Amino acid sequence: MDLAYAIAIIMVGSFVQSSIGFGLAVIAAPLLFFIDPLYVPAPITVCAFTLSLLNAYKHRRSISFRGLKFAIVGRVPGTIIGGMLLLWIDQEQLALWLGISVLIAVGLSLKKFAIKPTSPAMFTAGFLSGFMGTSSSIGGPPMALVMLHQDSSFIRANLAAFFCVSCLMSLAMLTFVGSFGRDQIVASLPLLPATLVGYWIAMQSLHRISHQTLRYGSLALCAVAGSAAVISYFI
Repeated sequence: MDLAYAIAIIMVGSFVQSSIGFGLAVIAAPLLFFIDPLYVPAPITVCAFTLSLLNAYKHRRSISFRGLKFAIVGRVPGTIIGGMLLLWIDQEQLALWLGISVLIAVGLSLKKFAIKPTSPAMFTAGFLSGFMGTSSSIGGPPMALVMLHQDSSFIRANLAAFFCVSCLMSLAMLTFVGSFGRDQIVASLPLLPATLVGYWIAMQSLHRISHQTLRYGSLALCAVAGSAAVISYFI
């Protein structure tokens, strides 16, 4: 039954990310952590990498590596620091960090201010994405915030391209710190078909669902999941 829940959660997260550009880890990480901490962060990152490859290929004509290069450079030190964090905290602390990361992500996503995608902004977003993504698998919001006011196709394409590179960085760092091995690979395998199904459903239904409705519905779900993770730490 736990596996069925995990598959359903990944399917929903995959659908959301394919629709708005990010959201798989924001939705899945705190929920899957409750089911089994083994799922966080490596198996979710494997699913995110697979999904990012699909979305990057789908929107490949809108990818611009000119701006992404600064984010990728910033991602390197963020990835290293995020991986080191996993050596210093236990599972209960990780649950708290997951919850806080999700709530920060929701708060940033609700902000209406515009951040121009300058080179320093992209570097900073890449650093924060690396730190949050490697330690908790939730690396999308900093990059999404910088790209918030770009064209929808541009956002989906460039977030997907960035995640392809950043997920590989995170998995390499997780391997180095001993958090990505045989057990995590085995845990990832049943989740990959759900990732593909979520992507397929999104491609079939994008024109039927209001972007704003999906965005705010996803944020509400994320807020509930993040709050639950934080509350569980203190119970």
